[in-house]
Amino acid sequence: MKKFFGLILSIAIILSSQTAFADGDLWDNYGDQNFYGAEKAVSDEDFDKAIESKKGNKPKKMKGESYQESNETEVINQIPKELPVICISTPLQITDKAVLPVGHYQVVGEKRNNKIYLKLYQAHYLMAELEATETFDDYGEPEIHFVKLITDKDNKLKIIYGSIDFNAYATVTPAQTGLDSNE
Repeated sequence: MKKFFGLILSIAIILSSQTAFADGDLWDNYGDQNFYGAEKAVSDEDFDKAIESKKGNKPKKMKGESYQESNETEVINQIPKELPVICISTPLQITDKAVLPVGHYQVVGEKRNNKIYLKLYQAHYLMAELEATETFDDYGEPEIHFVKLITDKDNKLKIIYGSIDFNAYATVTPAQTGLDSNE
């Protein structure tokens, strides 16, 4: 009997306690005000109408420079770039009297009067200007901007140069150092 009385008492306590059940969702507890201010909540219909009204609109153009595929090269050309550097490991005969000494040179390629020139600089001093021949060969180089000294036939050397604008090469001859190999 004690067990039965305890069971009845616990059921009575549970049923007599005041429980409140929500009539809607939790947003109803906030009334007309939401977390973002005093605005009313947007209905699904209003939301769908707003989305439909925006579907036909074209995106607005942003102020500033436009970027299109047609001006990619122009944009790339405006980027300051490091000049490629070549290591000349043997003196080169540039003209009958001029010899380019061993050293490191920054190389700038230039088109002028329908001809191509390679200018070799040390610091800000122009050390040599070589007339070059334009080519479509990129010599298998992985980079766009490159310069190298490679061996060519008949004891000649070739300075190869590549840039966004053109690829070119200039053939040069090693300078005679005046030493005889028999001495």
